[in-house]
Amino acid sequence: MNNPKLLTWIKAGLAGIIGTLLFDLVGLALTGTWWDIPGVLAKAVGLPFPVALLMHYGNGVALAVIYSALAPTLFGPGWFRAIFFTTVETVMLVWFLLFPLLGLGIAGLEGGALFPILSMTRHWAYAIPLAYFFRVDCETDESVVDATGVQVAEC
Repeated sequence: MNNPKLLTWIKAGLAGIIGTLLFDLVGLALTGTWWDIPGVLAKAVGLPFPVALLMHYGNGVALAVIYSALAPTLFGPGWFRAIFFTTVETVMLVWFLLFPLLGLGIAGLEGGALFPILSMTRHWAYAIPLAYFFRVDCETDESVVDATGVQVAEC
């Protein structure tokens, strides 16, 4: 595969699907419920469950595409960029938009004190394949040298 744009789309698709699967597995481990988000989505929007499931995974892929475009502009090492992106996405889109629209209040606190913790933990699990598939290499700054005279990479 010599087409970097196609490779980016493939990586974003894989990262989004794997990240959403990790999101769901962490949800199962923490809540004992499998595919709870598509179930809530199906009920809230009035769609058949399979359509809501496709929307759930499609959202995961869409977020990975957005991350692939933004990752080079973010700061810090690659793992931090992925965590930072998912944290901002969770707070802005889930805590302040989705949860209030579902009647759960800001950060889902009307659903219980653990809602914000559970949602953030699940989204951090989603970040793992983002950090893996979209590693950002540090550039070596020639002016930064350690005590032994070896160049040190800075992110």
